[in-house]
Amino acid sequence: MKPRTVLKCHKASYVDPIKVATGERLTPTGRQEIWDGHRWLWAIAEDSREGWVPDDLIIEIDGQTVACRAYSAVELTCTAGEAVEVLCETHGWAWCRKRGGSDGWLPRKILSG
Repeated sequence: MKPRTVLKCHKASYVDPIKVATGERLTPTGRQEIWDGHRWLWAIAEDSREGWVPDDLIIEIDGQTVACRAYSAVELTCTAGEAVEVLCETHGWAWCRKRGGSDGWLPRKILSG
């Protein structure tokens, strides 16, 4: 994918963000937020970590609320002018890789192109 430039500094929001595997149980708390036009849900993972997850991550199977795919809320801390590679996008965020190999989310609106 084409490299993008970080237009504005971004600092990761959480020290120990929520991470889930496909099929892992999640407990939505009922807390919701619309961010940049997208719906996010606050959820608790099996390991007790809490965090925002995209609304399309949570599904119900056999009466259990689970993650339909693996998800990590890890964010990147970047400075303006850094180059990153965008690997995927969802809900106004881009999963990026820095040149040093670190991966994480950045708000799509702070990236060029």
